[in-house]
Amino acid sequence: MAATALPACRRPVSSEAPQLTHGTAVGEVSSSGAVVWGRCARAATLHVRLDDIDREGAAEATAATDFTAKIALAGLTADTRYDYRAWCGDATGFADRGVFHTAPAPDARAAVRFAWSGDVAGQNVCRDRERGYPIFTQLTDRGLDFFIGLGDMIYADDECLRVGRYGNAQLPGPPPATDLSAFWAHWQYNWSEVGFQRLRAQVPYFGVWDDHEIRNDSGPHDDESPLAPGRHLLPIALQAFLDYQPLIPPADDPTRLYRSVRWGKHVEVFLLDTRQYRDALEALDSDAHPKTMLGAAQLAWLEHALAASDATWKVIVASVPLSIPTGTTARDGFAKGDTGQGYEREAARIFRALHANRIRNSLWITTDVHFATGFVYRPFADDPGWTTTEFTSGPLNAGVFPRPDLDPTFRPERLFLYGPPSADAIASFTEAIGWFNFGMVDIDADGALTVSIVNGRGEIVFQHSLPPAQ
Repeated sequence: MAATALPACRRPVSSEAPQLTHGTAVGEVSSSGAVVWGRCARAATLHVRLDDIDREGAAEATAATDFTAKIALAGLTADTRYDYRAWCGDATGFADRGVFHTAPAPDARAAVRFAWSGDVAGQNVCRDRERGYPIFTQLTDRGLDFFIGLGDMIYADDECLRVGRYGNAQLPGPPPATDLSAFWAHWQYNWSEVGFQRLRAQVPYFGVWDDHEIRNDSGPHDDESPLAPGRHLLPIALQAFLDYQPLIPPADDPTRLYRSVRWGKHVEVFLLDTRQYRDALEALDSDAHPKTMLGAAQLAWLEHALAASDATWKVIVASVPLSIPTGTTARDGFAKGDTGQGYEREAARIFRALHANRIRNSLWITTDVHFATGFVYRPFADDPGWTTTEFTSGPLNAGVFPRPDLDPTFRPERLFLYGPPSADAIASFTEAIGWFNFGMVDIDADGALTVSIVNGRGEIVFQHSLPPAQ
């Protein structure tokens, strides 16, 4: 059940008060807990209070985390609405307000609605001076149980100019990032947009990173910038990412981003980290030396978690697509295209794990390619009745680049392609809004699943339903 919208409320702030600068965010919501994030204007204690149950938490916001702080709330009741207030220091009169709804219990036959997309402020398609990021209003008003920010939620390797790609006046942003303060500045630029703040205060947010949170096509072996030769950007970018997410990794694995989310009986969502553990882009993917995108520990976790889950639907969240070849100088996603690169053998291994465990209700949701599309896969010639489905959404607010390229390895059947005739066919920002999009998943109380693609004007431009396999 989605939370009722509650507008963020901020009273006039005195110059002495250590005010919240970028609103709040609530994330990692489960049936018994949540994490609330905030950023103070200076070093202070961040407070969060749940008035209905007389519960309060606090955490220190310091310069080491760009004055951001996160508070874990535990011991909450499943399927329950919580209104919260957050403030810095002792300025209780200047609190921001938000709301969230905890997940239903794992055995509850509850309906669920969630959305995903990515790509914000790339290719000089940034915050419109008058309209900001219009699509976040569409997301907030959909009655979502949660939203997955699926990568490239900043473009740390790009710059937002006063005049945008589509000719509109924009708020200029920071230059490409090569140090921690510059990465923070990119998060500040996007996190300060009013519509995005409203979404994060009212809809549970699950953050996933992709390459542009670091630099284009990046991984631990491909993370240097020509602006800072010899400097590895991934560890710096990861710190900034964690500082700006309502996410607290486990104490014994403080950079771990992969995890799962259970929402009632019918859905478990498996959020992958496709950047931190991957092999070098230009390495060849062969039977003798299969490449890894996920790393051994994450891949083993995924295989075990999928097999152990009793949710009706297993939703696998990857920031890169399965069959659309991506990458500038080498293949960046799973598909190898016309090269020997890519990470195809690892995707095939995941398919085999799904098949071996007789998991027929699986769905992949991806982003990265800046247009919306979807596929049904029949990867096993000797079992053509076994299928899995992938839907790709985006961008939320970035350049739009439709392309028909497709790798045939997993025998994809394309369901649709939503995009303009070409990348150069968009004449204005107003026109581009019609091509910006997000994906939305509805699962009813009986487990029937429907995927919708919604554009920046709020129009459903594609819809596909999947009954639960028996």
